[in-house]
Amino acid sequence: MASATDSPAVITTVTGRAGVITLNRPRSINALDHEMCKLMDAALVAWADDDAIDLVIVRGAGDRGLCAGGDIVAIHTDAKALSGAGDEAAAASASAAFWRDEYVMNARIGDYPKPYVAIMDGIVMGGGVGVSGHASHRIVTDKTRFAMPEVGIGLVPDVGGTWLLSRVPDELGTYAALTTTHLRGGDVIALGLADHFVPSDRLDAFVDALTQRPLDEVLAEFSETAPESDVAAGREWIAKAFAADTVAEILENCVAAGTADGFTTAETIEGKSPAALAAALAALRAAADDGSLRESLTREYRSSLRCLQHPDLAEGIRAQVIDKDRNPQWQTGPVDADSFLAPLPAHLELKF
Repeated sequence: MASATDSPAVITTVTGRAGVITLNRPRSINALDHEMCKLMDAALVAWADDDAIDLVIVRGAGDRGLCAGGDIVAIHTDAKALSGAGDEAAAASASAAFWRDEYVMNARIGDYPKPYVAIMDGIVMGGGVGVSGHASHRIVTDKTRFAMPEVGIGLVPDVGGTWLLSRVPDELGTYAALTTTHLRGGDVIALGLADHFVPSDRLDAFVDALTQRPLDEVLAEFSETAPESDVAAGREWIAKAFAADTVAEILENCVAAGTADGFTTAETIEGKSPAALAAALAALRAAADDGSLRESLTREYRSSLRCLQHPDLAEGIRAQVIDKDRNPQWQTGPVDADSFLAPLPAHLELKF
């Protein structure tokens, strides 16, 4: 089990043949802020051309998780100030600067020239998915709790989440995005969002072996059969219910399924931001046709800026993280989902 204090926020070490990145804010479950993102990306850039390093390992300090997501308390300040402000003002914000650097790093991970081994132990949410979901080798455990919780705070899945989830068969990725359900290790494997299952009590030995021995040999020794997936067991009804292209139709389909799972799922979705749900569904459908992760990230940057200007983001963060009353008062009325995804002025678009 990785352990460390809260400082420095990112620890980079070279051990044997491996460069090891440890996200080191255990009290906040290693929530990723802008400075951490820059430190991590700098290590990845340096190690990409370092002949002494054969692979990169990414893990989280403490025993609670790899990364609980981005530092949304900081985003809350911008969201309150920028409601309705327009693209120019949103793009000039601290949140936008963070997202630009984060998404560029996500893209770098996706095509990293060396094996990138992500230890997805414990909580892996939002930004935590961004630093792990695009890895060449994704390791889950019996403690993994994987989720994209964005629509619950008025945001559209980002960090390449729409790219990943849109490619999960049988609409299970759409289900995960709109319900924000927590996926266990067996679920993540079954959905194709991870590659290997290693028991959490063997992780330290696994990482030690990776620093000294060939990757394939170590994976063969430590990987075990993942538990059965409860989520994947519902793929038949989920595939039918979530094939629709509007949230209203998906809700109708869930209720029409006539099962406890269907009713519970509908109730869960109805508690999320209507604007974020509509934009997320549109983004998932668009990402399914993308030819690269960068295309999806470019669209996600647009939707993040538009969410920053929408009242639901500030309200969602307030309800979930600031006041913690879990009672967000979402905006009601018609939602123009396409407006969240529309191109930005050329000088504001995300650049890689």
